Amino acid sequence: MDNSALWYRQFGTPEDVLTFETRALKPLAGGLARVQMLAAPLNPSDLIPITGAYRHRISPPQIAGYEGLGVVTEISASTACPFKAGQRVLPLRANGTWQNYVDADPAWMVAVPDDIDDEIALRGYINPLAAWLMLDLWPVKDKHIVVTAAGSSCAGLLIQWAIANGAASVHGIYRSASRKAEIVALGATAIDMTNQPAIETLAAQTDIVFDAVGGDLARLLLGHMPQGSSLVSYGLLSAKLFALPENAHAKIHRFHLRDRLETVSPAKWQSWFDQL
Repeated sequence: MDNSALWYRQFGTPEDVLTFETRALKPLAGGLARVQMLAAPLNPSDLIPITGAYRHRISPPQIAGYEGLGVVTEISASTACPFKAGQRVLPLRANGTWQNYVDADPAWMVAVPDDIDDEIALRGYINPLAAWLMLDLWPVKDKHIVVTAAGSSCAGLLIQWAIANGAASVHGIYRSASRKAEIVALGATAIDMTNQPAIETLAAQTDIVFDAVGGDLARLLLGHMPQGSSLVSYGLLSAKLFALPENAHAKIHRFHLRDRLETVSPAKWQSWFDQL
């Protein structure tokens, strides 16, 4: 049996360095379960490492992809595994999901409930877990919240869950006008990223900003946010760094999902997904 995968053997632009390779499938190692992938999404978190942005902690060659949905096809005889053949799972924290078969440690695999559709389940890791953990670290009840890059999947979850968790107000800043109706439908007030006066006024009344843009937008917000407010930086879609402006009152907090994963136990990991 063969296994096909998308590899990158050097850093660079994904479309330039990703290669489609097929090789014989090796026997399943002890302690692992084999998962046949059904589908995997494309997330900035999948693409950014390929560029070399995290070269201080990962290095090629690597199979790309961090999340996706599959079905258990084989379980090592030496493995105490809570899963069974044919069960849908997320084979997470393994050796890349952009391949036909993933051999994963069952301790980090996540069972997919029957009532969750494939299209939702295959995206059930990076964005949902990041959004959920941020809202746990920075509670939003009775606070005025701003979410940047509001048309993104992670921002959409932040908006919905902030409202559900009792935020006093939620505003979403968007870049593309095509996203406005979707943001409003989620329950947020939509603000055009180019409307500087509106953003300045909004920032002055904001308690927490969840920012995935950085750059000029982050500096604009920070320059007008009040004493005791916080900007949570969890992305840099502008590809521009930023710093706290002079005389600014807000605090900058950095959130990176990988940092939270370094010390989590398998039991805690499973409890996160039970709650999600």
